[in-house]
Order: sequence, then C-alpha cells, then structure tokens
Amino acid sequence: MTVVTATSSKTLADQIEDRLPQTQCTKCGYPACRPYAEAIAAGDANINQCPPGGREGVVRLATLLGMPVIPLNPDNGVERPRPLAIIDENLCIGCTLCMQACPVDAIVGAAKQMHTIIPELCTGCDLCVPPCPVDCIAMVPVTGQQTGWDAWSQQEANAARKRHDRRLARLERERDAAEARKAARVAGSSATEPDTESGNEPGTQSSSQPDRSVESGTEQPAAAADDAQAKKRAIIQAAMDRARQKKEELARLGAGPKNTDAVSPEVQAQIDAAEARRRRLGMTRTGEENSSTPVIDPNREPGSDNKT
Repeated sequence: MTVVTATSSKTLADQIEDRLPQTQCTKCGYPACRPYAEAIAAGDANINQCPPGGREGVVRLATLLGMPVIPLNPDNGVERPRPLAIIDENLCIGCTLCMQACPVDAIVGAAKQMHTIIPELCTGCDLCVPPCPVDCIAMVPVTGQQTGWDAWSQQEANAARKRHDRRLARLERERDAAEARKAARVAGSSATEPDTESGNEPGTQSSSQPDRSVESGTEQPAAAADDAQAKKRAIIQAAMDRARQKKEELARLGAGPKNTDAVSPEVQAQIDAAEARRRRLGMTRTGEENSSTPVIDPNREPGSDNKT
C-alpha cells in the first residue's frame, strides 16, 4: 500500500501571513503584515505584536507554530474595536498627505480637492492621522464591543491584503517610470553637450563628414518642427484651461477644500515639500497636480475587488 503525504507549497512566512488581519497598520513594529510574518518565521519577532489581531490573533499564530499563548505586548498597543477614519470636510485643505500615507488606497481625492474616506475600504490603521497638518481626521470606533478578529473578518483581511499588494506594485511602477524619465532627460542633455574631441558645437557636423541626413532627405524642415511644437503647446494650454475651469466649477459647488484661508506658513511649507517630492518622482502632470492614488469608485460592490 502506497502512502501519499500531502505537501504545501506555502512557506512558513506565507502561512503566518495568512493568519494576520492585514490592516497594514505597522503597530507590530514592521512596515506591513508581510515583513512581520517574515520576522516571526525567522525568529526575529514574537507572536504577540499585532493589536488588530488581538488575543485570537495570538492564538492563531501559537497554534500554527506550536507555541504557548501569551498576552498581547502592550508596547505594540491594545486590542480595541475597529475604528474608521473620518475626514472633517470643513477643515480639509486638500494636501494629499493622508492619501500618500494610506496603505490600502482607501482615500479618494486629489491635490487641492476635497478628500473622502471610503468606509468599506478603510482598515482603521490610523496611518492617515499623523501626517494631516490640520488635524481634520478622526478615528471613530464602529464595531461596538467587538474587538480584534471579532471586529474583522477573514474576507475583509484577504481583500485588504490584495489592495495593499496592488498599491505596492503601482508605486513600484511609478518609481520605475520616474527613473526612466530621469535617465531619458540625462541622456538628452548629454546629447546636446559640445563635442570637445572634435571641437564642434552641438548640432554641427565636421566638415570632413558629409551631411547624410540632407543626402537621404530625412531632415525635417524647421518650419514643420516649429508647427509641431506650436500644436503641442496649444494642446497643453487647452488641458490646463480645462483643469482650471473644472477646479473653479467644483469650488462653486462647494466641493473644494474649505479651510485654505487658515493654512499657516509652517503647514504650507510641509505641503509644498510633499508636492515637490511628488514632482521629483514624476507623480504630477503639467497643469493638473493629480494625486498618484487612482480615483476609486465608491459604488463598487464591497469585496468585489480589493476591499480592505
């Protein structure tokens, strides 16, 4: 008789991660749930460092690893009802700092526009609160007396995990694209530098070398190039005009930030620094300082994609 032993392709870190609530709150001392799972698997972290999982979370990990159940480490926080982030629209200044901090893309908005929390996607991680320069975000308990895993479900954890993974992938793509644009700019500037070895100025050819572009008939007439540039500038200007009109219309409808007159110089400096960082990463477009976070359809059926 042949005995067949079932094996799993999942690593120990995978199995540990499956038992975490995926709120991505960093309260465990690690930047996300996955690094915490890897640290536990490597013996570098204990199983009692996840407040959102609470006591049941510790039990889950202890059962998997064959370890005794121990109390939650108070240095990491306490087990509590799950909170929901709420933005006070009367105080919001549209700075996008909360959107950049949200680990699961649960905030909808754009630069200088009103921001809104999508309740079905918020994990209650608290990470949007510290960067808000005007203290307009409150964390409101929404699960009554239910705490830990009683206030969270495996389905919600799985959805939050997917959304977090997609966000990380998107940010990596944006960084790669920004690096590619930077490399292209550097290459372009290098191509226009003087040819010091031949003594020629940029864009000139040595007298000993025939002008192959003229001979082949591929040189674009200067007039055509100027016309193309003029069309490009007209398109950009039209886009800027549309963006400005859209913002003015939203402001008339009361959809814009309502606290911009109360921004202190210190807060404005913080916002300007964040916007400059986003521009360096290539995360803004000419004429419209859009957030890097995509707009999410709030009418999407919860759990149909990446609910947190």
